[in-house]
Amino acid sequence: MTSRRRFTATLLASTVVAAAPSAWAANEPPIHVLVGFPAGGGSDVIARLLAERLEKELGRTVLVDNRPGAGGQIAAQLLKAAKPDGTTVFLSHDHTISILPQVVKKPGYAPHEDFTPLGGFATFVNGLAVSPGTPVKSVPEFVEWVKAQGGKGSVGIPAPASTPEFLVQLIGKRYGLDLVAVPYKGSAPMMADMLGNQIPAGVGSVQDFIEYQRAGKLHMIGVLGGQRQAAMPDVPTFGELGVKGLEDTPFYGIWAPKGTPAAFVNRFSRALEKVVALPEVRQGLTDLGLTVGYMNPRQLDQRERAYTQVWSKIIADSGFQPQ
Repeated sequence: MTSRRRFTATLLASTVVAAAPSAWAANEPPIHVLVGFPAGGGSDVIARLLAERLEKELGRTVLVDNRPGAGGQIAAQLLKAAKPDGTTVFLSHDHTISILPQVVKKPGYAPHEDFTPLGGFATFVNGLAVSPGTPVKSVPEFVEWVKAQGGKGSVGIPAPASTPEFLVQLIGKRYGLDLVAVPYKGSAPMMADMLGNQIPAGVGSVQDFIEYQRAGKLHMIGVLGGQRQAAMPDVPTFGELGVKGLEDTPFYGIWAPKGTPAAFVNRFSRALEKVVALPEVRQGLTDLGLTVGYMNPRQLDQRERAYTQVWSKIIADSGFQPQ
């Protein structure tokens, strides 16, 4: 069993248990951490890792509440509708916060108007991986292989109108290839098809690929971001390969409904900072392919706005129209 599977199994096997009771904790309701993806997935594993430690810091029950569907859109809408009383927060990443509101006509929420940032804790990168039956070990080899197939190829993506879809377009444009992004309903079915050589390549997050990369079942050949990843230092960045403008990295953070009292925001943010500094948490997140680093609410807001601006231009330049 791989380290991630052991890690996931351990977290899912245990119900999040409240920390030692305190006089005031007994009078406070639980905090529900909305996660817009299924149990066992990357975001869920991360949420459970943090929730267990946040309980101890806050002295208050913290429960992970999976509300999967529509790339996190359902969970985001629930956050908007929740009372701003410190009982509901939302753990998410760039797709739901920055990308989805730009590619969906009626997302049902506007992050800057409806959400209050509580803090960020990690960044990650997307990358290009090839299936075991694809006879290449690098991006240049992949380009030549596609050209040998007539210049046309298919690349899997975990969801339509997502960052990976636009990355496929950018890669195709940069290398003069006719690449078609094939959308799946999540990373799991995409991985299954890649492992079965039903599709020659896929674009997704490092978290999607890292377990199979370590096992030698898939081969990552390029990652985004301004530097190589500690979890896979042998994989070059696309910047090194001549594809510029993709240095800004996606992020993970936690949000509350707009109007949440400042006292709760400050208390939660301080607790998150302490939790992220714990060696076992840093190691657990690093093992999942994340680059760990705490961001206070203001820093998370600034990072999200800058990232959204970068991708607004990329999406506009692609000619994509909100669906």
